[in-house]
Amino acid sequence: MAGVFAYESSEVDWCEDNYRHSETVVEYFNTMSSFIFFVVSPIMLYLLHPYAKERNLAVHLVWLMMIFVGLFSMYFHMTLSFMGQMLDELSILWVLATGYSLWFPRKHFPAFIKDRNSFSRMVLAVTVVTTLSSFVKPTANAYVLNCFALHILYSLCVEMRSCTDQRVLRLAKVSIGLWVLAISCWISDRFGCSFWQKLNFCYLHGIWHILIVVATAHGSTLIAYLDASFEIPYSLPDLQYWPKDSWALGLPYIVLKGTTKTRKGC
Repeated sequence: MAGVFAYESSEVDWCEDNYRHSETVVEYFNTMSSFIFFVVSPIMLYLLHPYAKERNLAVHLVWLMMIFVGLFSMYFHMTLSFMGQMLDELSILWVLATGYSLWFPRKHFPAFIKDRNSFSRMVLAVTVVTTLSSFVKPTANAYVLNCFALHILYSLCVEMRSCTDQRVLRLAKVSIGLWVLAISCWISDRFGCSFWQKLNFCYLHGIWHILIVVATAHGSTLIAYLDASFEIPYSLPDLQYWPKDSWALGLPYIVLKGTTKTRKGC
């Protein structure tokens, strides 16, 4: 049992040179880059609170769990232990499951699903089975997670077909662009390591950490906005950017220009 906690007990080893900058941290840059989770997550929790309070406080679970993704990512890259790998990958799985349960459009539910509670129970069952299956072939876990991400991307593209709001379309393009950059770094680090070693630049997985957190901030805000427009239209949701709305770069969030008082009664 102790072996699963041992340094380098995982079969996964990223391109960064091991122990290059520290005798106790296996992949130093990959470990340090995980701090981005602890920076962005609290900001997003704060920015999305008005939406979460009106829609469902469970929305906060997404970014609370992202903090644990960052913690387990640091532990994994610091040790490259099997336990670190599983905690890292399974925390990502449960973040995706939470997002599915909260935001997957009702109009795309399977025919046998009648409401969101039933859909959430189905997602829970699938996630539990996937969690147990992840121990069968751990090296395949990352690819399964990226397949889930591709499905989310496809669903988002379907939703955006009928959108004409340029501000929303811009957010969609930025979200997809960031994800493409992030996954390109992940793939290049995984399969093009020898090339990057020749250039003495083995930090693409760390850059993936940074890009994927920013992409998640953009993508989850976009999905939440679409959800708010459909589920709580009386709140008049709109998009803004932190720290300043006029800046080209920033973290997107939802503002509610309406109030519960505008909800129509029976």
